[in-house]
Amino acid sequence: MLSAAILLAPACSLLDTESQDFVDPKKYYKTEEQLETALNGVYATLAQTALYGSMMLGRMGLSADIGYEAYTVDEGTVGYYDVNPADSKVRNYWRDLYDGIGRANLLLESVHKPEMDEEARDNIRGQALFLRAYYHFMLTTRFGDVPLVLKTPESGKLADVRIPQTPQREVYLKIVEDMETAAELVKPMGEVESGGRISRSAVWGILARVCLYMAGEPVNEPGMYAKAKEYAAKVMDTGYHALNPSYQQVFINYIQDKYDTRESIFEVEFYGNNVGTYSTTAGQVGRNNGIKFTNTDRPEVGYSIGSIRATPYFYQLFDDDDERRDWSIAPYTLNDDGEKETVSANNMWIRFCGKFRREYELIAPKSTTHTSTNFPILRYSDVLLMYAEAVAADGGSDATELARAYACVNQVRRRGYGRDLNAPAEGVDLPVEGPVSLLGEIKDERARELGHELLRKDDLIRWGEFYDRMQSVGATVPQTYTSAYYVAARLYYGNVQRRDVLWPIPTYELSVNPYLVQNNGW
Repeated sequence: MLSAAILLAPACSLLDTESQDFVDPKKYYKTEEQLETALNGVYATLAQTALYGSMMLGRMGLSADIGYEAYTVDEGTVGYYDVNPADSKVRNYWRDLYDGIGRANLLLESVHKPEMDEEARDNIRGQALFLRAYYHFMLTTRFGDVPLVLKTPESGKLADVRIPQTPQREVYLKIVEDMETAAELVKPMGEVESGGRISRSAVWGILARVCLYMAGEPVNEPGMYAKAKEYAAKVMDTGYHALNPSYQQVFINYIQDKYDTRESIFEVEFYGNNVGTYSTTAGQVGRNNGIKFTNTDRPEVGYSIGSIRATPYFYQLFDDDDERRDWSIAPYTLNDDGEKETVSANNMWIRFCGKFRREYELIAPKSTTHTSTNFPILRYSDVLLMYAEAVAADGGSDATELARAYACVNQVRRRGYGRDLNAPAEGVDLPVEGPVSLLGEIKDERARELGHELLRKDDLIRWGEFYDRMQSVGATVPQTYTSAYYVAARLYYGNVQRRDVLWPIPTYELSVNPYLVQNNGW
């Protein structure tokens, strides 16, 4: 009787109790502050463990011909090109990106709700729109045809959540459309505090990248080289951006959380060491893809699993006086005491990625599992090289554009050799020749400038050179040497097949969505 009385009493009805650990989207997005919080959630996708937070950093085979994985924990996975549709890293990559797309859709569908300044609202909408497009871009470059998800499901019914794949060309066209809209809504780079927030330059620069990918294999969309040229030129013509005179300092800035928005246009931000108040904001840049050091008794040195080692092919792309070589490819290893030991000139397979060196970290104590180092998605040097490539590949380019394209490449090269950016450098500058010659030079220059920044595999695929390049490098691995890194290199390159231009659609996704079709070869 007492229980019945309590249940019937209006003031005490248990049925009226609101959940304290769930935010109803229909009751959220009421203020500008809540929109900003939701936008932070969309950005947070970039830093997920399956993405730039960890696995992409040397553990998913993205360095292709210029670097191989040597971390035995990942044998039998995508990191060694021994991928299968049940691979957890591939599955989590898919899931986290669609989770980010879902967050963006919720925000975009609710951005009109608060009373607020319309310019501020447009800026939030533009960032969310760009990020949704970028996440679709990350999916289609890896999986080809993927579901294009542009709204939240109306219900949990199977008919609302089982979405078929959209042809890759249509996915790309929607990406371009949304990014072009976003460019008109977000702020210029000069009004944005860091490369960790989307600016007009970031949108234009990534649009140039998207257009280059569309122009290449497998889409081969006509007119896209001209579009890539147009968008890269928009970034250059702002007059805001410039190369940092020091190549090394670009990466020291990422390591030390220093912003340089003239050079670093779009980056993934991490903070702290996951100790104390900020326990979920750090990443693994340098901890995964740094110079190997695993002695936990010397934490001040900076723990790193050293997942990526450079190939001799990559090393030999550089001239001896190109300063980028000994920064991108560490010329030393670390002994158990953390002391540097110079690598023998004859030992070409042992060198580690050197771009993200933990010795430059300022935060203390150094964590064995996390770092605060930011990771570059788009740098100004990439914009210069994309412009030059688009000019060289576009049959409609004129002599003025070709001269400007050579000037862009030469500026990147001068910085790499430690020369004055604005003064001719004999022996460094490329002489102005034809577009075919320039295109060949750019393919090597992109490796030298952007090595280990997660662009190499995609470049080779869009140029139609992936399988042949991987086979060529694989043929140079010594077949009888037994050191662990030789074994790793043989596995890495020996596993590569033509089907590896795409990853398989995850098995789990196929099991819950019968409309999905597996990629060829898987």
